[in-house]
Amino acid sequence: MTTASQPPVPIDTSKAHPARVYDWLLGGKDNYPVDEAVGSQLPPEAKNAARQNRQFMHRAAGWLAGQGVDQFLDIGTGIPTEPNLHQIVQRILPTAKVVYTDNDPIVLRHAEALLVSRPEGMTDYIEADVRQPEGIVEHARRILDFSRPIALSLIALMHFVPDAQDAHGIVRDLVATLPPGSYLVLSHAASDIYPELAQRVTAEYAKGGIQLGFRTRTEVERFFDGLELVGPGLVTATEWVTSPPSVEPEGSGIYAGVARLN
Repeated sequence: MTTASQPPVPIDTSKAHPARVYDWLLGGKDNYPVDEAVGSQLPPEAKNAARQNRQFMHRAAGWLAGQGVDQFLDIGTGIPTEPNLHQIVQRILPTAKVVYTDNDPIVLRHAEALLVSRPEGMTDYIEADVRQPEGIVEHARRILDFSRPIALSLIALMHFVPDAQDAHGIVRDLVATLPPGSYLVLSHAASDIYPELAQRVTAEYAKGGIQLGFRTRTEVERFFDGLELVGPGLVTATEWVTSPPSVEPEGSGIYAGVARLN
């Protein structure tokens, strides 16, 4: 079952948006010249980071479904790029329910057409901003059962929320709504792995009107306060694997982790 949540909202094509820049980096076509203008000025490593981040999401979602988690709240969804989160988890658990959230109206439009659930499960979409977590949770409660474990997915999102907007407090408030046995899945751009590269990326996004707040490992680890990190812990996106890797290690400027709420 698939549900649509909101009427169409005008899309502002005069300003770059992180979801559309990310789409461009992944080789997608659902972006505008203003988004390409930002993406094309980024160093080549940015495309690698986007790919690595997406692959982490695939591995983490599959692992969680393998643990029996059948409810997902994905905030900062981005423009659909197959395989999407619900496709991964519903291959393992066909009855899984996924609520997608993004603050770009183009994501909602594509979601209605492309994020189609298996008949046994459900997907739903809401246009909302992580900086208003109460509204997201209120909507998600209509679809998800908050008395059972939920996986909260924040993939490459919180580095778009600077400290002045209380990024750690937002995540803490979201986690506080989850029942025991839930999980937080988070990836975040690092400021301390490749510092010069991080500064260049931040500067190029700023030219496009997008503010970034890359963080150190210690600062990213704070998002998991009060939670139990599962193996392999907080590592780079390419290091987060739950079985021996079959390829050579690849450097990454993205931190990634999955943690359980006990």
